[in-house]
Amino acid sequence: MPWSWSRLRRQPAPQPHNHNDSQEEDMQNYLRIASLMVAMTVGALSAAPAVSAEQKWPERPIRMVIPFAAGGGTDVLGRMLAQKMSEGLGQPIVVENKPGAGGSVGTADVAKATPDGYTILLGSSSTHGINPVLYSKLPYDAINDFEPIALIATNKFVMAVPGKFPANNLQEFITLTKADPEKYPYASSGNGTTSHLAGALFVKQSGVPLAHIPYKSNVPGLNDLMAGRVAVMFDNITAMQGQIQAGMVKPIATTGETRSPILPDVPTMKEQGLQDYQIGGWFVLMAPAKTPKAITQRIYEELKKVVSQKDVHDRMVAIGADPQVEGPDDLRKHLATEIPRWKEIVDLAGAKVD
Repeated sequence: MPWSWSRLRRQPAPQPHNHNDSQEEDMQNYLRIASLMVAMTVGALSAAPAVSAEQKWPERPIRMVIPFAAGGGTDVLGRMLAQKMSEGLGQPIVVENKPGAGGSVGTADVAKATPDGYTILLGSSSTHGINPVLYSKLPYDAINDFEPIALIATNKFVMAVPGKFPANNLQEFITLTKADPEKYPYASSGNGTTSHLAGALFVKQSGVPLAHIPYKSNVPGLNDLMAGRVAVMFDNITAMQGQIQAGMVKPIATTGETRSPILPDVPTMKEQGLQDYQIGGWFVLMAPAKTPKAITQRIYEELKKVVSQKDVHDRMVAIGADPQVEGPDDLRKHLATEIPRWKEIVDLAGAKVD
């Protein structure tokens, strides 16, 4: 077709370039890319916090509640472990004594604490074995309110009298006190404690009706024993070792199946005629229920490492504690068997808490 002006007129006129439209399109692309990057960053961060919080633990001091008075056997053991474990965890473990009601006051405090790994309890056979069967109204549930960390050690008890007491063995003590039992009350570290039940079991099996004087903890009871204001006290060897070595109190008998390696010259109750008498205690480490498993496992592993050190092991033995570290699962099994066992002892001794 020959070229003509009419054909040229039919072609659409070229459109001029619009710089504003191009800039707007570039901005929209930029915003889409920026939004995608923000979404990816937020997604990555949101996946980490729960794990990271446990991995960073501990970031501040840890509180160890000891539900008995300072200076007692549980306190001595707890302070030694707190110091050693602090070194490995990289944060101080601060001991707080909260005595009262056979250890129930401090134990209840831990049960209600935030389960973040920054509050732990050094419990015992009193707090998690006896109290659940002795008290009708306990301010905590020994099983459901706690996350078990570890069984620490077991211990034997000793029956001790003032240093100048006239009796030197169990039979002499029974003969003397039977003649006038009202003159010879026994002290304990509080209603419902192992100290109380050990004395009540002795009263039951020996037939000597000694009166019971409960103290807020073993420390004031031990002070009155040394002063001769009470005639006898049953407590763990850990609590009395120093006073025995100083001659301020005199051991009459130990309460285990075999003699204590700390007091090898002191015969057991069984050796001295009370064939069925056997009682002892134990120490545990607990955390509030729902404390993350990763944290309780870390504490258990640190405890196990510390107790395996020769100086710590030897020190525990020297104060009357037999090291026996077991983890959370084994501790659950231990409590499941110990609580019924203590119920039998409570029923046999006829112990009551008013």
